[in-house]
Amino acid sequence: MKTLVISGGSSGIGKATASLFAERGWCVFELSRHGAEESKVERRKTAALKGAGELTHVPCDVCSEESCRQAIEQVLKQTDHIDVVISNAGFGISGSVEFTDIREAEHQMDVNFMGAVRFTQAVLPQLRQQRYGRIIYTSSVAAILAVPYQAFYSASKAAINAMALALANEVKEFGISVSVMMPGDVSTGFTDARRKSTAGEEVYTGAKKAITTMERDERGGMNPIQMAQLFYHIATCRSPRPQYVGGFSYRVLCFLDRLLPKRFVNWIEYKVYS
Repeated sequence: MKTLVISGGSSGIGKATASLFAERGWCVFELSRHGAEESKVERRKTAALKGAGELTHVPCDVCSEESCRQAIEQVLKQTDHIDVVISNAGFGISGSVEFTDIREAEHQMDVNFMGAVRFTQAVLPQLRQQRYGRIIYTSSVAAILAVPYQAFYSASKAAINAMALALANEVKEFGISVSVMMPGDVSTGFTDARRKSTAGEEVYTGAKKAITTMERDERGGMNPIQMAQLFYHIATCRSPRPQYVGGFSYRVLCFLDRLLPKRFVNWIEYKVYS
């Protein structure tokens, strides 16, 4: 039985992904802070499916190096190998760069980027020892097409993209592959969980409209199951690419970003959100 370890697997894209892998016969370890009850429900659903695998919740806070280390130790008490690791834990904040509380900005980077770093450092010793495995990071189209008033979220995902490319070359000799999956707008609880700052809106008068537009697009976005299916493809294909974009229209946009002048692309974004 192949093994998946996924952080941030108790809701949204992570929950859909953990469930899909379990339904397809994988042994899944879902790592999150508060996912125990949700995992019980998903485990009962999975157990009712013929040929399904296992789904186990493991407590983990990616803001703690010790918590990540202990979570992987707990996983390895139940299995002797890890085939795929998906780093998915994260959240969003919104607000202007000028008026965002620096502690909020630091927390955004600590969870989304440094959390991925801690998770990676905890799991790499096992992957190196077994000399195979795949690491997949949940990034975002916002890493390429930075969204106004969501600058720190965009920056955290851009940092993941850069780290993943560097890491891929570092671990290649150990038979480990590294990819990022960049979803476009997906309809999940992520939107309602976003921490929104209204500070400075009397100065940046376009902020409220930009954030409203962004959240409207998210609520009307893709089903998280579509992203779960893409994760499954990356996990099982013969030779995974370094980067994937979730959603056809977003793939087109990212392709155009490579072709068109950046000033023009950024102007288009300004018009969309203003």
